[in-house]
Amino acid sequence: MKLVLRLGAVLLMLCAALPAVAQSLDQAKTAGQVGERIDGYVGVVDANAPGDVRSLVDQVNAERQAKYADIAAERGISVQAVAQIAGEKLIQRAPGGQYVLGADGQWRQK
Repeated sequence: MKLVLRLGAVLLMLCAALPAVAQSLDQAKTAGQVGERIDGYVGVVDANAPGDVRSLVDQVNAERQAKYADIAAERGISVQAVAQIAGEKLIQRAPGGQYVLGADGQWRQK
């Protein structure tokens, strides 16, 4: 439980550290082009999303992966475990109207 709380706090710091990307990410989420995945990363919801949205997804995921790796090294756990916990929290916190990827692999509007 302590680990989950600590990872939640680190996740909040991660979100605060990426304001410019977050602005664009929020816009893409609001437009229904991007959504949160259960594995802690974002994904392209709309197959017709423009290239800049796909580039944004790649950039956000690379930054998240690096942060998850730092946290995993500090805590002595796997990157996948950190990402999974972050993914669950990000999906829980996603506002209504945004898309999240379900365990069944289907995008659903929250």
